[in-house]
Amino acid sequence: MSGGTRASAGAAPGADAALFEYVLRLGDNDVILAQRLAEWVGHGPVIEEDIALTNVGLDLLGQGRMWLQYAGEVEARLAGTGRSEDELAFLRDGGAYRNVQLVELPNGDFAATMARQFYFDHAHLLLLRALARSADPRVAEIAAKAAKEVDYHAQRSADWVIRLGDGTAESRARMQRALDRLWPYTGELFATDAVDRVLVAAGVAADAEALRAPWLATVERVLAEATLSLPAGTWMHGANGRGGRQGVHTEHLGHLLAEMQFLQRAYPGARW
Repeated sequence: MSGGTRASAGAAPGADAALFEYVLRLGDNDVILAQRLAEWVGHGPVIEEDIALTNVGLDLLGQGRMWLQYAGEVEARLAGTGRSEDELAFLRDGGAYRNVQLVELPNGDFAATMARQFYFDHAHLLLLRALARSADPRVAEIAAKAAKEVDYHAQRSADWVIRLGDGTAESRARMQRALDRLWPYTGELFATDAVDRVLVAAGVAADAEALRAPWLATVERVLAEATLSLPAGTWMHGANGRGGRQGVHTEHLGHLLAEMQFLQRAYPGARW
């Protein structure tokens, strides 16, 4: 149960195989980022932020559950039986996860966490709005529901980038440093492979490459208001078809999964 269907970046998978991979990617992004945000519980800079980070994480966890439930249903069509959301979340090894590398990176300080949220939230919102028009009714339904929550996430993270960037010398320096360090991980948010191409052609998936321009326009606008500089450099992790979406991860994912999956691994089949 720890494995997963690995689609080749070159060969075109069948429609259901591609859909399974694609939905798994969406769910894994949400679940892994939710786990990262859970690490802030009790450690937020102020009580309001402690609660807000927790709520964002819970939103993402709920969205991840919906995607993983659907992934299990698609897997059942492929193999005759499908894993549950819990089995997909807790009984896969790191190489079977399909999240982008950005969401698995350690939290760092509050500026780093908000920089990561800012980059991800705005790409996430564009993707969900596009997927709300998917030819797959289930994809469209989940995306439309999730977009309402992510709209708030995107507003909130942009507000924090502006607040810290246009704040003190210390807050500005920390936010700029975080934006610069995370920038090379943003390319994977807009990378495409054979899985995407099959589903875009069928009207099921969104063309991620087409989302980069509006995302970049928003990033540039917010950073200008925050008196921050757009990071330089064009080299990107995972943008060459060998990133987290294909199961190639940083060392940080293994540590995260060891904590997240401990209970289910130690006590298989445990139920609350």
